[in-house]
Amino acid sequence: MRKILVLGGTRFFGKRLVERLVKDSENNVTILTRGQTSDSFSDRVQRIIADRNDAEALAEAVGEQVWDVVYDNICFSPDEAREACRIFDTKAKRYILTSSLSVYDPSPEVLTESVFDPQAYLVRKGGKDDFTYQEAKRQAEAVFMQQATFPVAAVRFPIVLGTDDYTRRLHFHIEHVRDGIEIGIPNPAAHISFIRSDEAANFLLWLGHSHLTGPVNACSDGTVKIGELVSAIEQVTGKQAMIQEKTADEHMSPFGITQSWYMDTTKAQSNGYSFLSLTEWLPDLITNLNRSYES
Repeated sequence: MRKILVLGGTRFFGKRLVERLVKDSENNVTILTRGQTSDSFSDRVQRIIADRNDAEALAEAVGEQVWDVVYDNICFSPDEAREACRIFDTKAKRYILTSSLSVYDPSPEVLTESVFDPQAYLVRKGGKDDFTYQEAKRQAEAVFMQQATFPVAAVRFPIVLGTDDYTRRLHFHIEHVRDGIEIGIPNPAAHISFIRSDEAANFLLWLGHSHLTGPVNACSDGTVKIGELVSAIEQVTGKQAMIQEKTADEHMSPFGITQSWYMDTTKAQSNGYSFLSLTEWLPDLITNLNRSYES
């Protein structure tokens, strides 16, 4: 029986991960949340109610249990990472941190894991409000890679899309095109990576069975230009997008990058993982989301 702890498993791809974990009778799954979001797992999981920002409460809640795999989807600062290294010092056999494409600066070149090396990065102290999102994720990776006594893998996901995306980033574009509202897109020719929420969960599940450590890029095969994505929305909605290089902040695209921003996944693929093709699912997702506005 594998003992698995998931920090942040009640929504989006974290929820999908837990759904996959509990299907395997060999997994004894515990989720740790603040108790503010209900879940549908009933008695298939155990629950620890704690705020991971309260280190002492977290340590007390985790207790002396030893976990075969700890999935951490909600670490957003070096202070949180440092406390996790302390709390799970002798209690985690394997730790999987959800990180981000954001650790990389946009680049015209494809981004490999070596572009940002957390082992060589200067560690600072602070909470998530003390840093930009990019710097907070860099710091979290650096703390784990430099200070953890247990094996750690840091999964660098791009923007995660899906019908269950509570941030509604793709929804934003569809709504703006349908309603004839201008969208701020600085560089329609920029390439970007994506991953679907169920694929993100599948990758985390696979990684929990692997021996990979260190940073690992994970995204669907292929890229799309921001302008191509908008064109696909135009085709589905039958309306023309109003694209501006700059507009009011509330109408700037969540995908509005100034340069390309996409990852190489050779490390994961060479270790046996096969990613979905972006072109196989993105058009269908756009179609399905658009239908939700027509029903």
